[in-house]
Amino acid sequence: MFLPTPGIFKSTCSIDVRWFPFDVQRCDLKFGSWTYGGWSLDLKMVEADITGYIANGEWDLVGVPGRKDERFYDCCEEPYPDVTFTVVMRRRTLYYGLNLLIPCVLISTLALLVFLLPADSGEKISLGITVLLSLTVFMLLVAEIMPATSDSVPLIAQYFATTMVIVGLSVIATVIVLQYHHHDPDGAKMPKWTRVILLNWCAWFLRMKRPGEERVRSACHNKAPRNSLTSMELNASTSQSNNGNLLCVGVRGLESLHYSTVATSAESGVLCGQLVGRADEEDILLPAGQGPSASCLEPEMAKILDEVRYIAKRFRNQDEGESVCNEWKFAAAVIDRLCLMAFSLFTILCTIGILMSAPNFVEAISKDFFN
Repeated sequence: MFLPTPGIFKSTCSIDVRWFPFDVQRCDLKFGSWTYGGWSLDLKMVEADITGYIANGEWDLVGVPGRKDERFYDCCEEPYPDVTFTVVMRRRTLYYGLNLLIPCVLISTLALLVFLLPADSGEKISLGITVLLSLTVFMLLVAEIMPATSDSVPLIAQYFATTMVIVGLSVIATVIVLQYHHHDPDGAKMPKWTRVILLNWCAWFLRMKRPGEERVRSACHNKAPRNSLTSMELNASTSQSNNGNLLCVGVRGLESLHYSTVATSAESGVLCGQLVGRADEEDILLPAGQGPSASCLEPEMAKILDEVRYIAKRFRNQDEGESVCNEWKFAAAVIDRLCLMAFSLFTILCTIGILMSAPNFVEAISKDFFN
């Protein structure tokens, strides 16, 4: 007997969101009789007719395979047949890819621009925090779409969480870069291990040149930095004599000073004197022809020499401070470049590794994005 019974059947089935949004759901529909056994009612399995299926914008119907089973119970000898149809549905990923995945990939790429932004711009931290807040907003959107379940962590949630960790680490790295870039030259000196690792090995590996240099230093370059020259160079020449060191300093425009014992030249304007070194005092320039027994110089000459020494010392200190600042800034640039390469590689590997771990990733991309 064939008994056609038209109707609309509603069923509930568990949803596995492990590979969301590249998931495939399977829902079983089981038909059988609790009243009549197999001797009274025989069920035959017929292929499901899906010609009248209306396409859905969120799901694709992959197929409705069926199977017939027979079960035996302890109470009865006759079998109890049942027919089970499995509705296989694949989620269409175009909507989620355009609205969630692609913006997330672009935002994670913006996080890499933090390391390309100059430290003097003052916007490195702001850009990192803005990217982190944007990912937080997208994370809230994913939480609203996903069902509230703790059975498994969705794939897209894993990707967003990993991206947020990368962006958070980039903000921490940016803070370190800014601390190096704006380091106080009067503070602590650069440690030796920092100089060897960052300024030598990492700079050589990244092929970075120091400011003002035409070539990349070798990794084993441990030569001490050259002492900076003062901006004001004195035309000085010394010659050894039995009485001491004779120092000739070029001084022009000192015609008003009268020294009877000082050797002068009208053409070169050179004032010569004897340099006497003392243990606890600065060097004193004595007029030529006088020995160490001379008590003091003329007041005007002593003041000029003191001013020259003071100016030279100030310029030397400024040059040394600038040299220390340039070293810290170069170390910050090396850290920036190193973080850029490391975070770029880590972002690419995480994006490919997490998203392509879905079993039907290639099928979903080929059908939803290229068809």
